[in-house]
Amino acid sequence: MPSTTQGALILFKTPSMKYYDKGFIIKDSNHVVLQIYEAGQSILQLFVYKDKVCTSAFKCLNATAFNAQNLSASYRDDFLFNLLGQNKKNIIFRDKKNRILIKINKS
Repeated sequence: MPSTTQGALILFKTPSMKYYDKGFIIKDSNHVVLQIYEAGQSILQLFVYKDKVCTSAFKCLNATAFNAQNLSASYRDDFLFNLLGQNKKNIIFRDKKNRILIKINKS
């Protein structure tokens, strides 16, 4: 599958991460890239695979460790990959127990 790029307004709020700005979702069959920009500068870039998540600095964590540190240890390894890879125009994920809110409004 060729990669697709969509502009989006992204809210990514967890106890350890808080981002809300414009960005891009880039998808192909192997991974999804989440990019968030503030004032034209990249402030977050995640390369999300089914089994790992890497940052733009090429620091990779297996998905289990990333979820435990940034989301919830109870989430499946492919949770973020599946969430970001959806073809919906608007994605809303709310987990009040773990204080997580992810909203993506694609343009």
